[in-house]
Parts: sequence; structure tokens; C-alpha cells
Amino acid sequence: MATSSPANPNPDDPVGYFLQDLLYHGKSERTRDAYERVLRRFEGFLSDPDRNPSGRTIAPGEATQRDCMAWIHTLRGDNAESTIATYASYLHRFYAYMTQVGAFESNPMALVVEEMHESIDKDPTRREISVEAMREFVGEIGHPLERAVVCTLLKTGMRVGEVSNLDLRDVNLADEDVRSAYSLGARPRLDGRPDSIFVGTDAVRGQVVNGEERTASNKRKRDTIVPVDDELRRVLVRWLAIRPDSPSPAEPLFVSTSGDWGQRLTPKMIRNVVERHARDAGWHRTGGGAEENVTPHYFRHFFTTHLRDRTGDRGIVKYLRGDVASDIIDTYTHNWGDRVREVYEANIYSLL
Repeated sequence: MATSSPANPNPDDPVGYFLQDLLYHGKSERTRDAYERVLRRFEGFLSDPDRNPSGRTIAPGEATQRDCMAWIHTLRGDNAESTIATYASYLHRFYAYMTQVGAFESNPMALVVEEMHESIDKDPTRREISVEAMREFVGEIGHPLERAVVCTLLKTGMRVGEVSNLDLRDVNLADEDVRSAYSLGARPRLDGRPDSIFVGTDAVRGQVVNGEERTASNKRKRDTIVPVDDELRRVLVRWLAIRPDSPSPAEPLFVSTSGDWGQRLTPKMIRNVVERHARDAGWHRTGGGAEENVTPHYFRHFFTTHLRDRTGDRGIVKYLRGDVASDIIDTYTHNWGDRVREVYEANIYSLL
């Protein structure tokens, strides 16, 4: 392997150069071996004129978006989608690094990963529910707690664990009655941002956060601030008007009003609420798969599909979902007060 300067690398073996960087960054041998297997496999694909779209032997630095996508396509059928996504992330990181240090001119995986993300929740066999039908579904939910939980899932795209982990400090509502009764929005990031929910990365299953051990982890790559529109605010205010006191020092937003009175709603409890109402609507049956049953994860799919179709802004939807790269999330964080809230409020569907 060439021993070129990191400031101006010109490695004869770019994969080896990248693997050496992983070593310098303290990555384990197991991790480095995993990267090497994937990257060498990709390198072999590029070197075979009978397999790659270029019809000639090419080096990684010459590969195009089309070459990368063709290699991803060769993985299908023999690997699970989660495995393919992992392999794509390895290749994306390789190209991002080599571009950053100036060894390659561009990252052909950037567009490939973008297109792969667009395929998320696009399963053509999955049940499709219109906004009108979902509005009727929500209208049948009478209990303030259950309606608030379902509306939060549907109007924010949060994962079930993230909704379970919400504390009063994570919610800033512009309602004087509620603010006089509760200490809301104590998170510093919510200062000056009324009608907002903070979804952090600090909640980890088994760890104590805000004075309470958590039963679920937030899976966000970065902290996210999600707007609360007038409709969701009214639903949350109605819930808070009857919310029981909780023994937890964390002051959970959603607590049980049944057998576990005042205790934080767990992900299992939330799933049970959604399943019960979905069964009543004919949207859930025992043994039904993801293509048939409506679950909290389906609500995330519903949010993604409908808001993306309405806004045409993939970046904002990814920001709200909490599954985007740092550069995109930083762009929207810095411009949150204008761009994100403006687009969200102009396009979020009504459920009541």
C-alpha cells in the first residue's frame, strides 16, 4: 500500500488505505474485517468486465453511481434487505472518506443511498390507507390518552419507543392552562420554540435517564425538534387535563390510566392500544403480516408516505423521522424556526 500523505493521498490500494484509517480510529479487528470483506467484494465486481456495467476493469475511484447500484443489485436474492443496507452503508462510508481526503473526486454512493432510503416503507404489498380513512379511524378513539398517543404517532412519525420515552420536559406547548399546571419544555433546546417536541438520543434501554430507567431506546442519529400543529396541541392539552400524577421523577408524558396507574406507558402498552383499535377497524388480525396489520410502525410509514408526497421535500421528512445524515440534519436544525415548521404546518394532514 502506498504511504502517501493523508493531506494529499494517492493510494495504490484505496481499500487498504481506508482500512488503515479505521485502525487509526480505534475500530475493532472484527469491524475492519467486515469492511474489508464487503469492499474487496465490491472491488472484485468492478474488476470483472463481464459483471460491471462499464464492460471493462475499473478501479474504485472510477466507479459511477450506476456501477454502485449494479453491485447492490447483485446482492439481492441472496441477502436480507437489512444486510444489503449494511453493505451499502460500508461502501458509502468508504467513498465519503476517500472524497473527504481528496483521493476521489466524488462519492457515487451518495445518490445510491438516497434512492435506497426512498424505497423505505414503499412495500407495494403493504396496506394503503387514505387520510380520510385514517381520520375516521382516529375519530372512533374516544379516550384522551389513547387518542393523544395515536395522534402523536401519526403526526410526528416517531417510533413507538420514542413516544414511550417522552417526558414532560420534552414537550413545549403554548397553552397557559397547561403551563400553569405542569413544568413543560424544560429542555434547553426548546427554549423559544413553543409547540414543539424534543426527541433526543439520550434515552437508552436499561439506562437511567432523567431519574428513571428506560425500557426502550430512541434510535435517532441526532436530536430532533418536531413541530406540534394546532390539532396535536389540542389533543395533548385534552390528555394533560386528566393525566394522573406519576410516581416517576422523570414525569412521563404518557402514563397509564388502568392497572398500572400513573406508570409510564411502555412500548408494549402502546402497541396493544393500537392493535385493539386496528382490530375494531378491521385493520389487524392474528397471524397477519406487515402488509396487512396496522401497527405503530405502520403509522411511521403513513407519516413518511403522505408528508413526503405532500411536501416533495425529502430532506425535511428525513429530518423529522430522525434518520438522516449529519449534514442534512444540521441544515434543518439551523433553519428550524422557518423552513421546517413552515413546510410541516403547510402540509401536515388533519386527523380530526
